Amino acid sequence: MKTTFLTIFTALVLSAGIAKTTNAAPAKNENVTVLTGISAINKIEVYGNVELYISDGNKDQVKVYNKYYSESALVQSKNGVLRISSYKAERLVVWVTAYDLRSVSAYGNAEVKSFGDISKIEFNVDLHNNASAKLNLDAYSASVTVNDQAKADLSGTVTEADLKYSNAQNIEYSNLVMQHASQTCTAASVSIAKNELDQIADLVD
Repeated sequence: MKTTFLTIFTALVLSAGIAKTTNAAPAKNENVTVLTGISAINKIEVYGNVELYISDGNKDQVKVYNKYYSESALVQSKNGVLRISSYKAERLVVWVTAYDLRSVSAYGNAEVKSFGDISKIEFNVDLHNNASAKLNLDAYSASVTVNDQAKADLSGTVTEADLKYSNAQNIEYSNLVMQHASQTCTAASVSIAKNELDQIADLVD
């Protein structure tokens, strides 16, 4: 009887664990579309009102969690670049698993989130407008650029980190362990450049 109870208990615990792991990903049951014929993804560009989940995997796979074909959305792949765009009020949710993803760029109101660690030798993130990213990195080299009013929340471990931002408040990296880090405030750089130009103008006058 003890053995039977233990077996049932173990099965229930395993089932709960599997359910929890599955639900951690974008678990929207309605209208899941798996796009075929997409492979060798090394860069992703997202535009508009898109919620993108990225994860590492042994093969590339793209899942769209909306009425993809009936919405004004576009998902296309060409020469290793996967472009995803949607400008409808309802957020387009996409989960991309990629073997050799090296770069992600986001524009508009797009959100990028990692599912699990993003383990890479080199990884680049480029955010514009009001885009945001929440990423857990395990990389040797990572370059993260946060432009405009975009925001980034970074965690994990990076050996060589290059962080560029127009507003220091828009990038959170207190949970990111960096062995060597380079940080550049691009807004300050622009201001310095303008002052230098003004000084040159005064000299000319």
